[in-house]
Amino acid sequence: METIAYEPAVRLLSFLGVLVLMALWERVAPRRRLSASKLLRWLSNLGLTAVNSALVRGISTLGAVGVAIESQRQGWGFFNHVAIHPWVSTALSVVVLDLVIYLQHVMFHAIPLLWRLHMVHHADPDVDLTTGLRFHTIEILLSLGVKSLSIILLGAPPLGVLVFEVLLNATSIFNHSNIKMPPRLDSALRLLVVTPDMHRIHHSTIPNETNSNFGFNLPWWDYLLGTYRPQPSNPHETMSLGLSQVDTYRAVRLPWMLVMPFVRNLGSYPINRRRLADDAGDT
Repeated sequence: METIAYEPAVRLLSFLGVLVLMALWERVAPRRRLSASKLLRWLSNLGLTAVNSALVRGISTLGAVGVAIESQRQGWGFFNHVAIHPWVSTALSVVVLDLVIYLQHVMFHAIPLLWRLHMVHHADPDVDLTTGLRFHTIEILLSLGVKSLSIILLGAPPLGVLVFEVLLNATSIFNHSNIKMPPRLDSALRLLVVTPDMHRIHHSTIPNETNSNFGFNLPWWDYLLGTYRPQPSNPHETMSLGLSQVDTYRAVRLPWMLVMPFVRNLGSYPINRRRLADDAGDT
């Protein structure tokens, strides 16, 4: 509980540490050449992150961790009614919550109304560490609701939720990073964590590729549930990213990012169904 008391500091320090590390890596060894203004994109993406963080903190000082503390106090959820070692319940909570986020991600692609929110994330014309922080405010609030309900039902211990939140934030920055790494290292890391090359495929403009590699932290759910795709149709350096129906001018500006889900003429929903085989657009 002493660690939980410093939850804001733990999350902030881990966030800044990973952010600086990946920014340096992107600078030294970028995977792709960026197509849009980096300064404008970063200001908009980080600006949206600041808005989301302030809103979540305004609703609940400790966010998902606060829900876990209250659940433990009230005796809610599975782990609060079974005899299990705290370290086991902590580890299991991290894994189960990661599965919940994977399934939530799939739903944000499968349901048109949710996709309109999630397309703010996919509309980024480039993918780098700030893309991992770029989510519409309503999506962030819905995600907090899903996590909160899952924490209550599971009875996830506060430490487990804190570990999960720190890992989710860190891996989202990592796997969206525009970094180059040796193929053997990438293959080895894919056994335990979603890598940038693995997740970049998810940001392809090709529907079959966009509807693959949904994992943020653990890659296992994509392997087990048939949504894994090892490589894109085109090379990573030249593959097309973003959404073809959203122009770059709107995609990189914060005001447009906030209103994008409510604009009607943003195209149909070409990626809310996962085809069983590649169509002509994949070739």
